[in-house]
Order: sequence, then structure tokens, then C-alpha cells
Amino acid sequence: MVKVKWLMIYNRWSASNNYWTSKIVSRTFYFLLFTFHFILSSCEGDDLKKVSSITANKITLSKDRTFGAEVIYSDSAKVKAKGYATILDKVTPSTGATYMEMPKGVKIYFLDDFLRSKGSITSDYAINKEAERITIFRKNVVVVTDNMTFTTEELTWDENKRMYFSPAGTVTTKDGNILNGTSFSAPQDFSTYSITMPSGQANVEDGKLP
Repeated sequence: MVKVKWLMIYNRWSASNNYWTSKIVSRTFYFLLFTFHFILSSCEGDDLKKVSSITANKITLSKDRTFGAEVIYSDSAKVKAKGYATILDKVTPSTGATYMEMPKGVKIYFLDDFLRSKGSITSDYAINKEAERITIFRKNVVVVTDNMTFTTEELTWDENKRMYFSPAGTVTTKDGNILNGTSFSAPQDFSTYSITMPSGQANVEDGKLP
């Protein structure tokens, strides 16, 4: 099983903020109590259930923000990739698992055994769900390798399966072939790939995709 270690080795400024926690002065507090009492008194049946459901679903989020973060991805104590994010938020909900969010995008470089770049992923947004061991890249996602370039609006890295998945996208090979398709998948080193219902400009030999 691949073990990915997130290390933030450089940041210019770090701050911690709590969101969605309210400070209510006494008059506002009593007004809200009166309003809530009025709502409960006037609700019956399904309406009362809806109010209870909304109250129960309130979640408090704690967010630690780092600017200018560098993230190291390691596998069996070997560095496999480096990621750079303008903003990296570590979000801890009051209920549920902690996750990492990169609201301003990320660029990740794949590294060989000599720590030389052999490809990259860029996106305008990314989120890493630590408990599920998945990372989702969204908005203007571009994957560049020695063999091809893949563009899409969403790409998921499943660390458990050691695979990348995308619902749809475009593959451009080094020979200039362009394939649009759905259900894209590739191993995490992007040595091969699979795409369903391909269409576009391509040179096909013996019924095989380039």
C-alpha cells in the first residue's frame, strides 16, 4: 500500500481562523430565542421535522491557512512528487474527517529516482481527503507526461488503487493525435491510459489507440 506523507516545508505566513462561530449580544440572543420559539410553536408535522433537521446539520469548521506551501509526496520513504500551492487550508470539521483544500490551485511535479521532473499536474482547485485517501483536482486540470497531455475539468487520484480517474477529457499524444472521450483512467505513473468512446483526430494502427 502506498503511504503518502504530506509535509509543508516552506511557508511565508501562517494563520489560524475559526469560521461560522457566532458572538451574539444579549438583545440579539433573546430575539433569536423568541423567533425560534415562535417557529416551533407554529410548525406542525413535516414542518417541525424540517426545522429540527436544519438545526441538527449545523457544522463548525476550524481552518488553518498556510500561504506559499510546498507539499512532498513520498512512497516507501522515496520522494515521488512535489506540490506547490499558493494557499493550503487544513480544514477540521466539528464532525467528520480533516481534509486539505487548495482553493487557489496547485501544481505537482512527478519525480524520478534522481528527483528530476518527468511530468506534472496543474489545476485551479484541489482537495485532499485524508481519511478516504483520495485527491480531487478541479477546474482547468492539465496533466503533462512524456507520452501525452490530458486536459479535463475533474481528475481524481485514488491512493488506495494507485490510479487516476476522470469522467471525461481530452488526450493529446506526442504525435499530435487528439482524442476526446469519457471514463479516463491511468496508473499513477501515467505509463498507460484508457479512455472510453474516443472521438477526434487519431492515427489508429491494428485497432489500437495511440
